[in-house]
Formats: sequence, C-alpha cells, structure tokens
Amino acid sequence: MIVPVNLPLGSYDITIERGVLKKAGKVLNLNRRVLIVTDSGVPAEYAKTVAKQCKDPVIATVPMGEESKSLAIFEELCSAMLEHNFDRADCVVAVGGGVCGDLAGFAAASYMRGIDFYNIPTTVLSQVDSSVGGKTAVNFGGIKNIIGAFYQPKAVLIDPDTLETLSERHFSNGLAEAVKMSLCFDKELFELFEKADARENIETIIERSVKTKAAVVEQDEKESGLRKVLNFGHTIGHAIESTEELGGLYHGECVALGMLPMCAPEVRERLRFVLKKLALPTEYSGDVEKLVSAASHDKKFCGEKVTVITLPKVESFCMESHTSDELFERIKEFYA
Repeated sequence: MIVPVNLPLGSYDITIERGVLKKAGKVLNLNRRVLIVTDSGVPAEYAKTVAKQCKDPVIATVPMGEESKSLAIFEELCSAMLEHNFDRADCVVAVGGGVCGDLAGFAAASYMRGIDFYNIPTTVLSQVDSSVGGKTAVNFGGIKNIIGAFYQPKAVLIDPDTLETLSERHFSNGLAEAVKMSLCFDKELFELFEKADARENIETIIERSVKTKAAVVEQDEKESGLRKVLNFGHTIGHAIESTEELGGLYHGECVALGMLPMCAPEVRERLRFVLKKLALPTEYSGDVEKLVSAASHDKKFCGEKVTVITLPKVESFCMESHTSDELFERIKEFYA
C-alpha cells in the first residue's frame, strides 16, 4: 500500500508493505553515497540489508537511547559525511526508531543546507507516527527536541516484518501514539483498540494511523493550527519523560500518562481500559513538583501561555490556551 503525502514543496510516498526492506533499492534512489543511521538496539541485519542495495554505503551506528539525540552525536554524523566526501547529490537513510529518524533527519536537513533523507522506521512508534511529517530534532539543555527543523523525507518505507524483533514493552510503547490519533481523529480505530487484539491487527493500525497523520500534515505542515492536536498528551508527557526519577519510562508510556488528565471523565475511563489492555501505565508515582517544573520548559509555551488539547469525547477535541498556573493546577489536581 502507498499513502501519499501531498505538500506544496515536497510531496512524498509512504510505502507500507511486508518485506519492503529487502526491496529498498528498487523504491529509493540508493545509487550514490548513502549514510545509513541506525542504533545499537536495532538488529544490525536491517542496516546491512539496506547497505547491500546502495552504491556506496556508510553505516553509522549510534548508542541506543534518547541520549543519542544530542549535538555531540549530530556532530559525529556530520563528520562522517564530511570524511566520506558527501555532497548535495548524496543522501541519508534512517533505519530504526524515532531516535534514528529525528537524528538522521536533522543531520540531512543541516548538511550542506539539506540533502535527501529517507526514513525506514522499524518500531511501532516510528511506523505509526514519528516517521511521517518531517519533524527532526535533537535534545539540548535537558529539553526534548528543542533544536531541530521541519524537513520532509523524500520517502518512507514501512515494513511490518521488522516489528517481529521488538519486545512486548517496545511494541506497546509505540501503540500509545496510535491510541492518541484514534482518540482525536478515528473513532473506529479506538473501538478496535477496545474490542480487538492490537498485535493481530497491527497492519490496520499502522495504515489508519499513517493516513491520519498524513492528512493532518497536508493541512498544517509547520504546526500552526490543526497539527497541534497531535501534541495531545505530549505537554505533560514530555515533562514526565524529562524528570530524572522516571528516566526508565519510554516515550509512549509517558504520552499515555500525559493523555489521561486531558480527557473528560467518560473518555478517561475508556482510555484507562485501553491503556491497561496494552500494558501501558495509568498511574504516576513521581514527584509532582518536579513534573510541574519540567512542564514549565515546554517549547510549546508562547509567552506565558501554551495550547493544550483536551478531549470532551472520542473523535472530538478542543484547543485550550492555558497559562502556566492553569496547566500546573491541572497537573497537580490529577497526579497529586
């Protein structure tokens, strides 16, 4: 299946197909120098499979984890391209999860003011969400994704077969983003989460999530309006993610916790049922004061206010402008 993303200055196709990793050279232009960015947690065979289809591949394997989304690792990728004489005709390919995609995309956006970028996501989270839409970034100063750029890929290849090597926890972690999109835009998908087995329906989940994300990005590429809805659960989720004592939680687990306070009571109970079914957390046990402090650094604050997304019912959302005090009261009321 091909899902097109139609944008004024950079349309591209998302190919969803089992086994497409082995056919990457037929779908992508790899007849040039290619920097393949992967991480130590991704099976090495995935990057090697892509490398065999490239004219002149360079594999850069970064350490697994959010810590790799740093200026230091970004510099290493740029140095590798410089060392191997990459020019504007060459490209970068991410093979891995959201960390690889964000990091590789930002390197591609920056090197020589922009070279081609392809994304081959291999986790649930990156397949249903982060590989689509062109957000690239690194973390800095303890703030998640604070330095980055909107830079659309030339193509995205999604091979559901790569999910077979994921642990159950990583599989569930990624589903939180699909749940987010279903709550905001796709009532039928949310009902699937309620009634059916997610793993047995993973291709449907990927397809519907990607189509939703693509439709939103087509209407609002740079997050000036509708795309802000995709931040549902993220303002609080990112704050949870950045608190030291909860460093062991994955991104999707933090988003799951961040969605709950933003729902009306009836929606919250349905969401809590789904999260438990997917083995995602529903209770926060950290320091609320630290959480409040972390939330105050969210990059989405404009002046003294931040736009938050609330859900009065499934497939219906509201954009509300909160002052920091209003947001903090919501956090304290729910988590205290």
